[in-house]
Amino acid sequence: STPPKMGNSSSKNTIMAAAGDANANAAPNAVSPASLRAPPSAHCSHLASSARTASRVLQSLSGEKRVALLLRIADLLEERTNTIMAANADDVARADAQGTLPPATRQRLALKEGKIKQVAAGTRAVARQQEPIGRVVRRCKVMDDDEHGSGSLTLEKVTAPMGVLLVIFEARPDALPQIASLALKAGNGALLKGGREATQSNKAIHACIAQALTEFGVPPACITLVDTRDEVDGLLACHDTIDMVVPRGSNQLCTYVMENTKIPVLGHADGVCHVYVDKAADPLKANRILVDAKTDYPAACNAAETCLVHMDHFANPHGYGHRLLNKLTEEGIKVLAGPRMHAIAGCAQLPTTEDMHVEYGDLTLMMEVVDDVDAAIAHINANSSSHTECVVTEDEAVREKFLNAVDSACVFANCSTRFSDGFRFGLGAEVRLVFACLILFFFFVFVENGLLLAWLACAV
Repeated sequence: STPPKMGNSSSKNTIMAAAGDANANAAPNAVSPASLRAPPSAHCSHLASSARTASRVLQSLSGEKRVALLLRIADLLEERTNTIMAANADDVARADAQGTLPPATRQRLALKEGKIKQVAAGTRAVARQQEPIGRVVRRCKVMDDDEHGSGSLTLEKVTAPMGVLLVIFEARPDALPQIASLALKAGNGALLKGGREATQSNKAIHACIAQALTEFGVPPACITLVDTRDEVDGLLACHDTIDMVVPRGSNQLCTYVMENTKIPVLGHADGVCHVYVDKAADPLKANRILVDAKTDYPAACNAAETCLVHMDHFANPHGYGHRLLNKLTEEGIKVLAGPRMHAIAGCAQLPTTEDMHVEYGDLTLMMEVVDDVDAAIAHINANSSSHTECVVTEDEAVREKFLNAVDSACVFANCSTRFSDGFRFGLGAEVRLVFACLILFFFFVFVENGLLLAWLACAV
């Protein structure tokens, strides 16, 4: 049987499953369930078992040694910046020559100047995080001293490394050191398959990680690069040596992984984020927030894709809603009108859409009008990917209702959705991958009590 999904039933982006769901969205080359019983190849078994053996060596290091290991990786990344950037330039040039890479994917592929320095800073931030291994979650005495002097018995629940992760991620080179840093901090091995478009960049970055591991006596297999899709298929069969698969990418990818492995899957796909401009919004504040949420990095998963506007802003031809439209157009944003907005006087010239769940990944923004905050919440809970949502309002009651009723991982008031970022949260890495040794802590402690965690932010 399929294990339950993690999170609320309406969540579209957080999945804890093994196999068998969503056949309609399966990848074109998805294999039949019978293949789940096929044993992995000797090569893939070796990759997985080597990572597990190396992870145990890593776990034997003290917390201080693992911190020093991460700091060494950060130093090597900065020392080899030119090499990494040259490799990335080769990847980008090859992708441009082929001419098939979508603009959003190309934007993720290209490393901007200063990015390596930022990634190194993130690695150091991960190193400075509280030691995640051996943290006492619960302690209880299960037996008191008895009359025979047998002594008492105390039971402790402590955090421990998960073991080995298989992480499949997009053609985004800066994700590799972030994922590796989180895995190493938590004492885990990792098998990493990045997008093939970033092959040379990933190899250059991985060389830094491998050298640092070797210097600290940990086999480089602890963090292994997976080269081909065939290897991924083989690794999905290694359910006895790989403890969790983390696919970062499309719904198609997540579905394919779930249908082709017995290993637990923690997947994330879409980033369909919303900004709701309330009746009581400050127009200047709303302009700044919405422009930043859409234009700062349109290809990012925390960029705004939908703007919901209170109907009163379009009550007359000179209302704020029309001024907001003009502002977005001036910023180069292509606005698609939802059905209700398209019917408003002055908006009929806009291109229209009826699809309320789209991650555009560029300077396209869907805009729709709603009657009030309740309608906005209902729209978001029905159409979002449960990633990040924002309300712009000066009404405290509206703000509190929105923060408490929206069913997403991050819910903000009066700040851009772009603040939904692990690095900004002080977690050291942008990627939404919790220290892997704490995933089971979340599952068995918070889910056990009917609770999960969410991030709430309110700008003042």
